[in-house]
Amino acid sequence: MAVYTEVDDDELKAFLSDYDVGALLSFKGIAEGVENTNYLVHTEAGSYILTLYERRVERADLPFFLGLMEHLAAAGIACPTPIRTRSGKVLGDIAAKPAALVSYLEGVWVRRPNPAHCREIGAAMAGLHLAGADFALRRPNTLGPSSWPGLVRETASSADTVAPGLGAEVATTLDELTRAWPSGLPTGVIHADLFPDNVFFIDGRISGLIDFYFACNDALAYDIAICLNAWCFEPDAAFNITKARQLLKAYESVRPLAGGEFEALPLLARGAALRFLLTRLYDWINTPGSALVKPKDPGEYLRKLRFHRAVSSASEYGLDAR
Repeated sequence: MAVYTEVDDDELKAFLSDYDVGALLSFKGIAEGVENTNYLVHTEAGSYILTLYERRVERADLPFFLGLMEHLAAAGIACPTPIRTRSGKVLGDIAAKPAALVSYLEGVWVRRPNPAHCREIGAAMAGLHLAGADFALRRPNTLGPSSWPGLVRETASSADTVAPGLGAEVATTLDELTRAWPSGLPTGVIHADLFPDNVFFIDGRISGLIDFYFACNDALAYDIAICLNAWCFEPDAAFNITKARQLLKAYESVRPLAGGEFEALPLLARGAALRFLLTRLYDWINTPGSALVKPKDPGEYLRKLRFHRAVSSASEYGLDAR
């Protein structure tokens, strides 16, 4: 269970006393959190999510994350909305951790996305990109290409224990991407972690996008590349071009690709696969067996990376050639 910080009744009641949400009725930890501690909180006024920000989230980044959610919600994007205290604050402290109370969204995430789900996420992602265009705050992508050499160095000595030859393959891929990484693409706010478990559905339609704690400013098409990796592969690592076609065409129905984005997709998809391979590899190597959360298998993203390294044109993802 991914509750890193325990909160007792008295602490939570004291925290909630600053909000107009009525008396506390019940609360419970949410097991699926990975980076932060989350509680589902029921009060007289309704249901909320209480998030305690753990060591991987910098307090200085929280105004960006919380402000972005407020901005997107005001623009009609279905996402958690931070609840303000009576004095207007969106960030507080509980159990010696920074914490925020946000609105609760109904829905469930899908374990096996189908093409219709991919169509939904394509359109929703494009809507998010458009809605974030006038968000005033900025945050660099701290897990973007500039971070990859450090992750390669930190995992080099143990990479081959995960898969033979992995260290050399990762180093070669990093060198290829460093030399060819595209520049000058349209940029803006991206979610950067729009995996199926961060998207809620009700009756096949998206009811909410959650977990904005990797959001940043970067190439918009890089967000698309992350989603191609997260949504369009089958459990056996086979790429599903039907899913990819639905995702990409739905995206373009809201925001057409421009400025070299089509041509850049194979490189961006390769980079997105490397990013998640590296962070999973780092966690796989460094997470103790007694940890609350089991690290995710880096092998999944190694297989995806190998697929993308063989792709020469975005038309192989299901889009018509440009």
